[in-house]
Amino acid sequence: MPTRINQPETAMSIDSADPASSDGGPVSTIDLTIEGKQHSLPLIEGSEGEKAIDISALRNTTGCISFDPGYQNTGCCKSAITFIDGEKGILRYRGYPIEDLGTKSTFLEVAYLLIHGDLPMQNELKKFTLEIESNSLIHENMLQFFNSIPPNAHPMAVLSSAVNSLSIHYPAFFAGDQDAETFEVMAARLLSTIRTIAAFTYKKSIGHPLVYPQANVSYCANFLNMMFSTPIKQHVVDPDVERALDMVLIIHADHEQNCSTSTVRLVGSSKVNLYSSICAGLCALWGPLHGGANQQVIEMLDQIKKQGLTIKECLALAKDKENPFKLMGFGHRVYKNFDPRAAMIKEMCRKLLKKKEISDPLFDIALELEDAALKDEYFIERKLYPNVDFYSGLIYRAIGIPTNMFTVMFAMGRMPGWIAHWKEMHDTVPFKIGRPRQIYIGEKERKYPPLSKRKQFSIMSIFQSAS
Repeated sequence: MPTRINQPETAMSIDSADPASSDGGPVSTIDLTIEGKQHSLPLIEGSEGEKAIDISALRNTTGCISFDPGYQNTGCCKSAITFIDGEKGILRYRGYPIEDLGTKSTFLEVAYLLIHGDLPMQNELKKFTLEIESNSLIHENMLQFFNSIPPNAHPMAVLSSAVNSLSIHYPAFFAGDQDAETFEVMAARLLSTIRTIAAFTYKKSIGHPLVYPQANVSYCANFLNMMFSTPIKQHVVDPDVERALDMVLIIHADHEQNCSTSTVRLVGSSKVNLYSSICAGLCALWGPLHGGANQQVIEMLDQIKKQGLTIKECLALAKDKENPFKLMGFGHRVYKNFDPRAAMIKEMCRKLLKKKEISDPLFDIALELEDAALKDEYFIERKLYPNVDFYSGLIYRAIGIPTNMFTVMFAMGRMPGWIAHWKEMHDTVPFKIGRPRQIYIGEKERKYPPLSKRKQFSIMSIFQSAS
């Protein structure tokens, strides 16, 4: 039996008699009645059973558009990259569970998987690794940029500016024709130089000389060496620290159509070069509601420690709507169950602190907070479980990454996902530039008054009318 929803001017019915589709194709139609006229819209289904009403022809056929602030219910594309089931706590890259990739794979393998669609064979991984290694240096002219930035500049401002400047120093790679070789070079340069730029930014902020990338060194070990080596002391990379960083980068590598990824797609839909598209994603990631959340968790834990708040007091403050205190790192817009990434990173954090014989009071507070919140009806009822940001900052802290670099680390991990989505969008036929619609709520047409006849408003009259 079809389901029917009746409203004063609109009726909708769903007929599910057609066979199911596993490739995002139509499985049935939706009958939409507006002002007495009926319209049929396709109902499509993805490979994991997600359903969507295809409204791509809605405005042309009905004269109406959908209204969805924040795009909470709007699918902007068909994608084969990442699958998330927030209700069940599932995250998969190209079909592979994040739990397997995070514990069995390397970051470069996962980067290849996301960009090219499958895990690499041995020869493919060797070639991919060589491309990353051979593109690890930045143009020497860019050193003038690093020499000119203030030492207190935010690392994300430096990173986004430097990434965008890649299109200045490598102009041949965005001049129209995006062939496979060109894309491979751009992707390798971005994946590799983001480490170099990040490390150079840190070194400049503390007044240390720059440490260049090395050959025949793993992706994460190379970054750690550039961050922590000096001319008088070579940094010895701990294998467990290297593995922890690898895991954190893997679990951040992609997360479907989030704010920054959607930004990369939207900006890239104008056919601007990959570097500038990624720069836009970096700027979107910088915000505290997105990539800056793990920094806020550390700041919150530090505030709890300094103020000597008990766990009971923290929970009470978090429940008080009148109090500005917020329990950061709990809940997620997508996950309505435990964030699968949080469980993995929590254990890695515990292992790392134990190995390094570090007693971090912030980690102890985090464990107590998590334990108390998971037993509290307020948090249980609202499904406020710890998310990946709750523990990722503690991992970075244990490694020695400064707090203002946390979002940079997030960006380093997310780079392959952004590149993969940019590529997938450009491979989509037909290719369309992004152009959202709006509902206009401003003034209707007005007659233009000459300057001498315009009504004058003083600041006082505005306050008086408001009172």
